[in-house]
Amino acid sequence: MRENVLKKKMKCGESAIGTFVKLIDPAVVELLALAGFDFFVLDTEHVAVDREQLTNIVRAADAAGITPLVRVRENQQVEILQNLDLGYAGVQVPNVDTAQQARELVSYVKYTPAGVRGLSPSVRACGYGTCGVQDYIDAANANTMVVSHCETKTCVENLDEVLQVEGVDVIFIGPMDLSQSYGVPGRPGEPEVRQAIETIKRKTKAAGIAVGTVAGSAEAAKKLIAEGVQYILLASDQGMIVKWGKSAIAAIRG
Repeated sequence: MRENVLKKKMKCGESAIGTFVKLIDPAVVELLALAGFDFFVLDTEHVAVDREQLTNIVRAADAAGITPLVRVRENQQVEILQNLDLGYAGVQVPNVDTAQQARELVSYVKYTPAGVRGLSPSVRACGYGTCGVQDYIDAANANTMVVSHCETKTCVENLDEVLQVEGVDVIFIGPMDLSQSYGVPGRPGEPEVRQAIETIKRKTKAAGIAVGTVAGSAEAAKKLIAEGVQYILLASDQGMIVKWGKSAIAAIRG
């Protein structure tokens, strides 16, 4: 398993820029690498992606030199196992609201003694059985990233306990789901939601864990970097196409 350069970069205090990938053509991640993105998160929570497509996308990422993560559908052991066995460098997991759920998440990602991830040396992540098993276990436990969503009022209330769980690399703030949880769906700028977001940032940074969230523009991303946010998802592949296309068409047609 390769060294996770994204994880290394954040451990050095740097910020990294990624995007959500919702298109299933492997060429998309090659293009993102050429554009200079540090990483991407393949969004299987909101997009239907089959196993062959998952595999081809991570192959393209490895060839292009961009760090591949995957947002799984739920905090479920087999779901996480099957994605990591393909060679993804980490998982981003929605709806982690309690310390117990966070402990379960870490255990699903890590091999013993740190966790309960099922071990099969024949998988792609272990070179189809060609790597040394103990070396692979050690590398996987050291390099695989755990990105835990904080996107509900319940999670905010339990955040102090969640932050004590060893093995969580990033607390990811989901503004839209937070707004829904606080009863103002689609309005993350409402005062109560903004206060919750600032609370998550402050407590997470104080715990020595990286903060992650989304940015809708380059200006928003620069502001987040200035605030110490290290894991930034700039829109999505679909969103960038639509935004650039609408801007260009508007400029042409006036």
